[in-house]
Parts: sequence; structure tokens; C-alpha cells
Amino acid sequence: MQLFRYIALVVLFAEGCDTAKKVQVSGVKPVVKTDTATVQVIHERPLYRAAETRLTEVVHTKLEVKFDWAKTYLYGQATLTCRPYFYNEDRVELDARGMDIHEVALLKAEAMPDGRQEKTKLDYTYTGELLKINLDKSYSRQDTFRLFIDYTAKPNELKKKGGSAAISDDKGLYFINPDGKEKDKPREIWTQGETQSNSVWFPCIDKPNEKMTEEIYITVDTNFTTLSNGELVYQKENGDGTRTDYWTMELPHSTYLVMMAVGEFKVVKDKWRDREVNYYMEAAYAPYAKAIFGKTPEMIETFSTLLGVDYPWNKYSQVIVRDYVSGAMENTTATLHGEFLNQTSREMLDKDFEDVISHELFHHWFGDLVTCESWSNIPLNESFATYGEYLWIERKYGREAADGHRREDLDKYMREARRKQVNLVRYDYTDREEVFDRHTYEKGGLILHMLRKYVGDEVFFAALKLYLQTNKFGNAEVANLRMAFEKVCGEDLNWFFNEWFFASGYPDLEITRDYSPISQHYTVTIEQKQDFAKTPLYKLPMDIDLYSEGKVVRKRIVVDKQKQSFEFEAAVQPLFVNVDAEQMVVAKVKDTCQSTAELAYAYHHLPLYENRREALLGLFRNKSSDQYKECIQSALDDPCWELRVLAISGLEPVLKGNENALREKLVGVAGRDPKSLVRGKALTFLSKNFSEPSLISVYRDALKDSSYSVISRGLVALSKADSLEGLRTAKTMEKDKNVQVLFAVMQVYDRYGSDENNDFFVSEQDKFKGQWLSSFVFVYGEFLLRCSDGTVNKGLKLFSGLVTEEDNYLKFSLRTTLTELESMYAKRKKKLEEQISARIEKKEETGDLAAKKEEVEGVLKKIEALVPPKEGKTISSRF
Repeated sequence: MQLFRYIALVVLFAEGCDTAKKVQVSGVKPVVKTDTATVQVIHERPLYRAAETRLTEVVHTKLEVKFDWAKTYLYGQATLTCRPYFYNEDRVELDARGMDIHEVALLKAEAMPDGRQEKTKLDYTYTGELLKINLDKSYSRQDTFRLFIDYTAKPNELKKKGGSAAISDDKGLYFINPDGKEKDKPREIWTQGETQSNSVWFPCIDKPNEKMTEEIYITVDTNFTTLSNGELVYQKENGDGTRTDYWTMELPHSTYLVMMAVGEFKVVKDKWRDREVNYYMEAAYAPYAKAIFGKTPEMIETFSTLLGVDYPWNKYSQVIVRDYVSGAMENTTATLHGEFLNQTSREMLDKDFEDVISHELFHHWFGDLVTCESWSNIPLNESFATYGEYLWIERKYGREAADGHRREDLDKYMREARRKQVNLVRYDYTDREEVFDRHTYEKGGLILHMLRKYVGDEVFFAALKLYLQTNKFGNAEVANLRMAFEKVCGEDLNWFFNEWFFASGYPDLEITRDYSPISQHYTVTIEQKQDFAKTPLYKLPMDIDLYSEGKVVRKRIVVDKQKQSFEFEAAVQPLFVNVDAEQMVVAKVKDTCQSTAELAYAYHHLPLYENRREALLGLFRNKSSDQYKECIQSALDDPCWELRVLAISGLEPVLKGNENALREKLVGVAGRDPKSLVRGKALTFLSKNFSEPSLISVYRDALKDSSYSVISRGLVALSKADSLEGLRTAKTMEKDKNVQVLFAVMQVYDRYGSDENNDFFVSEQDKFKGQWLSSFVFVYGEFLLRCSDGTVNKGLKLFSGLVTEEDNYLKFSLRTTLTELESMYAKRKKKLEEQISARIEKKEETGDLAAKKEEVEGVLKKIEALVPPKEGKTISSRF
């Protein structure tokens, strides 16, 4: 097929047709159209290069920067030490987005006696995206030369705005509350380089396969603290109310990992071995720095030991900033986190973010030390960082907790796979931002876990050590990872990488079972039912465990046909046969042949979290069985809190005839379970299914709980049991600072409040960020459905301030909420029209109804003007 395309191109060139100039030869199957005049090759989508072409490389960058807060400008001077990559070069192209370029010059090798650098001005052209510089001569790869560029960066004046679902904005440099007018928000400056946005604030070769050392002089007012990559060498007071901080990064890293942050941060110091580990915090959260980040040194030690490669950088810092455009970013030695990490110790009882912290730290090996050589190979960064979360949880809290985290990842991937199935490694994307999705993160992490279970821990970690040592301070493709594994274990692993990294989809397995007492064989039949036109026929090594009284026998099988049967000798029928005993295969599995007795046995005897979970879910298919009732109640004491939550959600079929015992059990769970989310789930179940006045004391006790989640559930439950007491209690909680508690107050007002509670919604709206804001819109919308037109108009004014936001969760909640309001007012209008028609028929006065109709139409028009269109990018997340 490639040959045919080349022939088509030859025909076009022979005829002098301009179409040939527009044709890109790629590996994507073309659509070919022919007529008597030309042969036109039309490609379904362009093929992006695996790596960005580099004719010149920047080996070192020196930056001197200062800021104009009022204009949101950065004034910069960049000195770039460059050399041709291989061929002789007499020109250089640099990425520089939206800047004013004031001067471009060549610096002589040696400084003059007074320390100044002699400069030779160079000719250049600037497109607003690319800075094209003509050098004074042709340089060879043995030469180095230094470019000096004086410029102004103006991120807020960029004409073209980009970003993705994972990284919502690409303007690279951010001034937060620059004029200081936003109440309770600090003034900050911070950067976000990935994917290719650092070129907004300094001229560079903004490609992931570009590695350089760097230094930066940051001049700020003396009240500010700065953070950048590497080491803070010195701080110099300038005598004019400003200070210059000098940071150096002596080890090479990629352009997109360069960072700086400026703010009135408090620095909380920690250490790992002999290296600094520091946390840059807002003053209000500095007392909680060790609670939030305190396990970081242990994480560094854990990963250094597991990988056999010590943390490779000179220090590790973490900073929390406001209004961040993503989740977190693994800038080398200086990770930047969004403000969701600002927590008190009490808030961390419900949810900590050790997964985020471990994810960004693991990047310092996978992504920073060894970087993907192209965005197509981003799984080498993000899949590994996602699996780093699993490794930390496993080592710190045990496999049970880690497997619960794995299940969350599998569910996230499968939800995305219902609407999108793509290769893990993608060379044919239309936009590099596409690759930051659930495939790259969650599926990639699941694949690495599967590879680990296949080769074994010893091979897995030895191969990772070899991969890191071989490619350190450089770039890699997925093939480099494969070859490291093959060198360690001696096995050709092309089959695994081709199936999982270079193909789309997943196995769709149907499992059937049969036991023959005559032949004394147990047969497991596995059929692959995926669409083979789009998804490969997989080779699936897995273990099968056969359980009999007091004995477990493990067998390794390999599924590599569309339908296969595996026979096992068994003198008596096994009590349970566990297919994929290690729960390693990423697949959709239909396995409904087990009896309720087998599933009950599995719940009580199989060792893994996923085994017990699948057993409970299997029993859900027969909720009337005695085995279901027994297991679901036993699961209330399961060692895994996720299964205790699952058990509570499945209790309703067990209630009848068992009310007293279950109520007593759940009252105990609500008060004493060690996990706050389980206590809260028990409160909600009690509120939904029991109406005894005695439970009001349980809900009152919940309001004294240490967990905000439990307090919130308790308030909602109390209001349902006694709406007046609920409203009185909600009023006393309006000044609480915790968003969960404030949201619970709003839920009470939504159900039982009135127009007079509207001011609370309006005044507290700015406390809700991200998905909390989407939930706020839903609840506030439900509240407005019961309010007067005047209150609705106030609500619409609030919504009008949100409709320009880009967040897709928020767009969805606004669209849903406004559509419900629109429907309600359309019905009111129709009813008034019917009433007016009836009066006209009776020749009665209609003025009062006409006035009401006009008011309703006015509100309706306001609602219609606010409903967001049904559009937007994929909802995702990035860490």
C-alpha cells in the first residue's frame, strides 16, 4: 500500500499538480479516488512523527526574569548555549509564543574586562510562535554558540488559547490575583510547562526530547518566596524593595519540566537521607504540611529501594498553588500541586491525597530521569506514575488496599472504553493533548501490573532498574522498555507489547464451567468475544486455582485461541475454581456459572479483595438466597472498607424480618467503624430505611464526629427525621469553613428551606470549586424550583457568572439545571395561556393573568439565554 501511494505522488508531480505538495505520506490507510485528470490521495488523519526533529539543541539555558503585576508581564533575558545536532547550521528556530522580542544577539565566548558580554546583533524573523534566527556563520556539531534574547512575555494577551481535558489551559505563565483585589486569595505567579507551554515565558526548543541544564535569576518583591528546579544558590537584596534569587539545575532535564513559583509561601523543611525535602505552603496550611506531605521521605526511600535506583536529584520540593489548571505537575525537583491539597488534619480523615503525591514523585524516575521521546510514548511517563500509586499503597498499606485502588483505575478505564478505544501508544493523533486520557493513565498502569504478574517481581524490578540506568537523563520509546525486560528475562515479549501497547481494546471473555464425575475432570472454557476487526485475539497467560477441602492447587494456563477448554483432574468436584487467580488480566468478564454456594465459599475463603468483591457482586444476582443474606451481613465486618460500603448498599433485601438486629448493627457501625466513609454510609442507610425517633440521638451524635463527612451525613439525616431541628441546626453551621458541611447545609435548605435561605447560597458560592461547584449548581437549581420569581432571578444572575466557565462537569450541571427551570416556566406559561383563553371565552378580565404571563416570559427568556450548548471536550483528569 505504501508503494501505491508513492506511485500516486509520482503521477501528480509528473503532471505538475499542486495537490502533490499537500499530500503527506503516512502509515494510515488512505482513501484513493481516481479520475482522468489526477490521482488524489486523501488521508483519514495525519501521522505525527515519533520524535520532534531537532536540528539544533539547547544544552544550557540561563534566564533572568522580573515581573510587572499590573500588566501581567514577565520581562526576561535568556542566554541559550546551543550547538548543531549533527548537520552544519547557520540558522536556529526557537519556540516563543506571544512575546515581544526586543533584541537577538550572539554573545562572544569570553566576557570583557568589566564583566559585560560583547554582543553581535543577529537578524531574525518572528511569527508570534517561532523565532527564526540567522546566525553569523555556519556552525558544526563540534561548535557551541550562545544566543542572547531580550523579550517580554505576555501570557494573558495570547490570541490562541489551547489546552485539553487533562490540562485545561496552555498559557504557560499565570498571575494569580495580580492586583490583590480578590478577597482571601494570595498573589502568586506560577508556570505550567506540559505539554509545550514553557515557550510562553522563555524562548526554547519546546519539545519533550530536548534535554538541558538551566539556571534562573528571579527578581521579586522581598515579601515573596520563590521556588524553581534544583538548588537555591543565593539570594541578593537589591536595595529597592526587591530581591533576586538564583536557582541552578545542574542535571539535564526536559524543557517542559522547567518551573518557577512565586508567592508568600511558608517553607516547612523535611529531609530524606542527606537531601532537603521541603513543602511550600500558604501560611494558614503550614501547620498541616507534615500531615499532608509528611510521608514523602518514606515514599522516596520506598521507590529508591524498589527500583534499585536512588532518587536521582539534589532535592525535592512540593508547592501548593491557587487556580491551578490541572491536578499536579512533576516539575523536576519541584512538584506543583493544585489547591485541593490544602487540607487540615481533620479534613484528611475523609480523604488524603497520597496517591497524587506518590504519582508525582514516581515521575522523578519515569518522566524526569527518563523522558518519553515523544508525546506518542507518554505511557512511559504517565502509566508508570499511575502504577507508582499502586506500588506505594501496596508497600505502605498492603495488597488489599492497593487492589482496591486498582479496581478504581479499572472502572475509570472501562467507562472511557465504552465510548473510545485507542492504542496505548498513538502515533496518529490529531492533537498531542488527546493522549492524556484514561488509556494513558489508568489502562497503562493496569498493563504494567499485568506485566509484573506475568514475569514475576524479581524480573519486573530488575528490568525497571536496567531501563532507568540505560536511559538515564535521556529519552526512550516503549521499545526500550521492552528490550530491558527481554534482556533481563530472556523471553521475546513482542507479543505482549504488540497486544497491549500497540493495539486498542481489551479481551471480552465469557467463562463457562463443567464438572464430570464420570471422567473426574473439571473443565473451564474461555471464549474471547471481542470484535476481532478492531481488537486483537489475545494471548493471555493466567493462573487458575482449584479449591478442595484444605487444599489449593494452582495451574498456569495460556489462552491464545478464540475458544479454548482446559481440563483439570478432580476426583471430587472442587468447592471453587478461581479463574485468573491473581486478578491480573485487564478484561471484561462474563462468568455467571457459579452457584450461590460456590460464591459464598469464595467470599469466605479466597484471599484477595477482588475475589471477595466479585463473589459479593455475583451473589447480588440472587438476593433472595440464604447465601446472599449471610454473606452481605458478614461483609459488614470485612477488613476492607470498600466492601463494608458495598455491603451496606446491599442490605435492603435483608431487612424484612431482621430490622431490629440490622438497626442495632448499623447504629454501631455509624458510631464506631474506623473508616469515616463507612460511618457516613451507615447513617444514610438508617435515615432512608428507619423512622424511629430514637435514631435522632444517633444523628445528633454524628454531628460531634471528628469527620466532616460524617457530620454532613448526620445533618442531612437529622433534617429528614425532624425538619425543624434540621433547619435550626443547619443555621448554626452556616459559618463553617468546610465545604462538605456547607454543602450539607445547602441540601437541608434545598429540601426544607424557603426564599429566605437564598442569601446563603449566593454568599457561599465562591467556596465551591471544581466538581463541588457542579454539585452546588445541581442543589441550588433544585432549591430554586420551589422559590419565587424574585429569588429565581437572583439565582439566574449567579448562574450568568458561571456560564462562561470551560469546565465540562459545570457545563453539564448548568445545562441540566437550567433545562429543568426552563421546563417549569414553560409549563407555567402554558397554564397561564390556558387560563387566559378560558377567561376570554367567558368574556372575563385577563389583565392580572397577562401580567403574570409577562413576568413568566421574562424569566423564561433569561433562562433560555443562559442554557449552555451541548459541546465540550472529554472529561478527564491529569496528575
